[in-house]
Amino acid sequence: QVHLVESGGGLVQAGDSLSLSCVGPGPTFSSYVMGWFRQAPGKERQLVAAIRSDSTGTYYSDSANGRFTISRDNAKNTVYLHMYSLKPEDTGVYYCAADSNGWSPKIQLHYDYEYWGQGTQLTVSS
Repeated sequence: QVHLVESGGGLVQAGDSLSLSCVGPGPTFSSYVMGWFRQAPGKERQLVAAIRSDSTGTYYSDSANGRFTISRDNAKNTVYLHMYSLKPEDTGVYYCAADSNGWSPKIQLHYDYEYWGQGTQLTVSS
């Protein structure tokens, strides 16, 4: 079964940079769309960034665009989220998720993802 494990969260100050990692099982990892979701306190889970299985396509939310970069290394079964110029509104639990249904507009919807990690907390202080 697919099981995803996130790491890299922590406490940072506004303006800092941080990278998150997520590891999943191979060899099917390379066929998944991978996404990063954020769930802020009291808010619904929302897609922050997603990357196509072969890295030929990416998606960023308006809040992440220009400040976050998603990448993947299929040889290592790992997806990354590189974040810079962090803001307090970036605070939340970040979840890694895998979507076997292919690259489509549905990647923006949390219910299109079958597999999830446990989440890693990011807190950005001002």
